[in-house]
Amino acid sequence: MPTGQCHCGAVTYETTGEPVYHALCHCDDCRRAAGAPMVGWMALLDGQVTITGETVTYASSEHGRRQFCGRCGTGLFYTNAQVLPGIIDIQSATLDDAGSHAPAIHVQVADKLGWVDGIADLPAFERYPAQ
Repeated sequence: MPTGQCHCGAVTYETTGEPVYHALCHCDDCRRAAGAPMVGWMALLDGQVTITGETVTYASSEHGRRQFCGRCGTGLFYTNAQVLPGIIDIQSATLDDAGSHAPAIHVQVADKLGWVDGIADLPAFERYPAQ
């Protein structure tokens, strides 16, 4: 089952069972919290995730709670008892083998940045290009 951790390794997690879904979220709240154009979330039931280490919790909205590593700042988990009861979302880029778990859906596309649809058409480089 998938495992993961924050950047510094102070917080690790293990999962069991199949995820409820794996989505790319385009909402303004996720973008602002992550500093990214979209955020991958793997949703699991509360009992499917075991967290080791201490997280810090930030109330990002009335009911939304974001947990991150207080040492390195990596965003890790999201819960919202009103909208997603019984669900813990894991930022899927923090999975140890993130490349093996492709998202299946996009959510909150009403907030999607207009240029996201053209990403596949941008020039691509194996490594950072020379100046």
